[in-house]
Amino acid sequence: MHSRPSKGRRRILALGTGAIAAGISAMSRKAFASAMPTTPRALAFDNLHTGEHVRAVYWAGGQYVPESLAEIDHVLRDFRTNQTKAIAPDLLDLLYTITGRLGTSQPIQLISGYRSPATNAQLHARSSEVAKHSLHMDGMAADIRIPGHDLMQLRDAAMSLRAGGVGFYPHSDFVHIDVGRVRHWTGI
Repeated sequence: MHSRPSKGRRRILALGTGAIAAGISAMSRKAFASAMPTTPRALAFDNLHTGEHVRAVYWAGGQYVPESLAEIDHVLRDFRTNQTKAIAPDLLDLLYTITGRLGTSQPIQLISGYRSPATNAQLHARSSEVAKHSLHMDGMAADIRIPGHDLMQLRDAAMSLRAGGVGFYPHSDFVHIDVGRVRHWTGI
């Protein structure tokens, strides 16, 4: 007969499992980054709220291109407050890999990139679907779609990489991509 672990023991086991998952996620990102091609990497974005576009080679010659990163940061800024934050290069690499997997050179349609704490708090107050401390606030997430590819293709491509979180929002017409821990969910 097995006895149930005590509350304290269950908590320790849960914390240990979380630490193991975080370690695996970090290892997955490291393996993912080392598998990236050494050729120049370019991305194109259409910001659906501002009408701005950017197409930039953000990585070349073995390093990230600061001027291109600044252009991308500007287009992915919080359009409500006009604030920018550095977008995580890991996120750009993940988006680059997803577009490659889909075989597209179409610009990524951006619904939401960086969110200021004020914007995130406002959105969180209106919807339980918005995390209190969203990875958007850290420049580590983007809500996107890609012309010519349905949302399920985009979701499946992102999930197959196991490089972060993937939220599927078919009714809102976007897929959330982040470089946090590996997980997936379906929203409204």
